[in-house]
Amino acid sequence: MSTDGSGLRVERRGAVAVLTFERPAVLNALDLATARALLAASRAAMADESVRAVLLRGAGRAFMAGGDVATFLASGPEDSPVRALMDALHEALMVLTTGPKPVLAAVHGAVAGAGVSVMLAADLALAADDARFTLAYTRLGTSADGGATWSLPRVVGLRKAMEIALLNPVLDAAEAQRLGLVNRVVPAGDLAAEAEALAARLAEGPTTAYGAMKRLLRDASGRDLAGQLAAESASFLACAETADFREGVESFLAKRAPRFGGA
Repeated sequence: MSTDGSGLRVERRGAVAVLTFERPAVLNALDLATARALLAASRAAMADESVRAVLLRGAGRAFMAGGDVATFLASGPEDSPVRALMDALHEALMVLTTGPKPVLAAVHGAVAGAGVSVMLAADLALAADDARFTLAYTRLGTSADGGATWSLPRVVGLRKAMEIALLNPVLDAAEAQRLGLVNRVVPAGDLAAEAEALAARLAEGPTTAYGAMKRLLRDASGRDLAGQLAAESASFLACAETADFREGVESFLAKRAPRFGGA
């Protein structure tokens, strides 16, 4: 476990790297130190062969209530802390989305601004029934960051994304699930256990195949059908060279549950 005052707690639960935003006094609002810690922890998790899944969550009453607005006007545009924060956050989210391990977000309470962006960068999301979602960037007179303008229309469609981005409605957990922002809603008291169980399930799966599936799904919108079919063929053949593929086939033929090793 790492708790160095960076605003991010890093723990291991078996093969799961658990990254907990830990600035509860400000509802885990993202500051530069936390963004840099997220980048370092994300790189470490994706590079560590013993890590097979990543769980993102927030301490206290919220997942993340956006960026730490109190720091935004601390200096001029050339040396603005916002630029450094954004650079670190964007690189961290690229690592999480393009990395080979599945990423799960478990969200509760306030999920606003950058909190929405971080959640959308995860491959799967569980929400507590007390979660409330709002983008809120235009309330500060700015556009979104953290990839929200890329991911949001892909999840909810362009027209709904425009509504969420321009009008800043507050969405409850049920509406977030209906729109596809989260996969499942659970009682607030069950969120931690449900998230850890799902993360553990992902960590027991075929890690190489999960990484390949992530890449195929995320890159599909940039290809035509012929290009996607070619990418699928190459990916399948690469997965077929792994020990997990052999285990999957052998367990299927033997009518038993597979025991994947992650390679």
